[in-house]
Amino acid sequence: MALKPRQESILRSVVEEYIASGAPVGSRRLSQTRHLGVAPSTIRNELAVLEDEGLLAHPHTSAGRVPTDDGYRHYVDALVRERRQDVAPAPTDEREVGELDEALRETADALSRVTELLAIVSTPSLTFATVRHVEVLALQPHLIMVVVIVSTGRVAKRVFRFARPVDEGLADAMRAYLNERLTGQRLGTRVVESIFTSPDLGDSEREFLAAIRPAFDPAGMLDPETVHMGGTSRFLETLSAQGAPHLDELVDLLEERFNLLELLYDALHQDGVYLRIGHEMSRPSLQTCALVAANYGFANRNIGTVSVLGPTRMDYQRVIGAVRASADDLSSLIEELW
Repeated sequence: MALKPRQESILRSVVEEYIASGAPVGSRRLSQTRHLGVAPSTIRNELAVLEDEGLLAHPHTSAGRVPTDDGYRHYVDALVRERRQDVAPAPTDEREVGELDEALRETADALSRVTELLAIVSTPSLTFATVRHVEVLALQPHLIMVVVIVSTGRVAKRVFRFARPVDEGLADAMRAYLNERLTGQRLGTRVVESIFTSPDLGDSEREFLAAIRPAFDPAGMLDPETVHMGGTSRFLETLSAQGAPHLDELVDLLEERFNLLELLYDALHQDGVYLRIGHEMSRPSLQTCALVAANYGFANRNIGTVSVLGPTRMDYQRVIGAVRASADDLSSLIEELW
């Protein structure tokens, strides 16, 4: 939607004043607080035009205007075009963050503190993780536990029941074999598959490895902690204070982490800052909210998402800068680790 420069300036002023105060913004207030260079009567006329364009709404209880979802969208798109990054997230000390999962938790906590909103950080797919250590433990003659520690710091455990007792010597030999061959290898690759079917293996060894092979399948190593969140209670309190509807549904959505991954799925497949505002969100419980997200990963490959969920009346400039900076920091850490 093409606006004249003066209309752009007035729209931005309304959005920023409303974000700061939460009160409808009128022409008199704009003329007093903003250096727009025009008379209040001219501002009133332009406010009416912006309302006709669907960018502002006019609550019946006030002479002021408030931004609509389209008004926020127009404002935010202009911010993204300008690539303003005035605010960086609270830093995490990488010397104290030994593993990626811990770094993701630290990022979510820091981002929620900076923005005072809900921060959501998704973990990378384990397809990109490498094996750090393997344990093969005989719990009982018929029970074997396999423990796989990967480069992200995640520890996956799986117990296998065998029809016949397993020789402890075989289990120890296969533990040594797997650590020798798998350490440093990326899960989900053909190289890993070939290690389990090597012609150097005897029949009993190959049979044993085939039985425990599922322990090394990335799809089977997922757990409920596939996203890290910070600031949940603060976010819900903010929405409650603003009288947002569907809060019970929103609480249920936040408790089901799978729903959050679904929310971030589209963001993972886009470059740059990803934004969804108000009615651009598919779920009714989220249509009083806005999502700002950016991806982290390797060059030309996104593997996870940093995002902030808040009310549509949020400080977009601050949030966009913080999300961008957090994603860039994680990308740098990923390159160091992998």
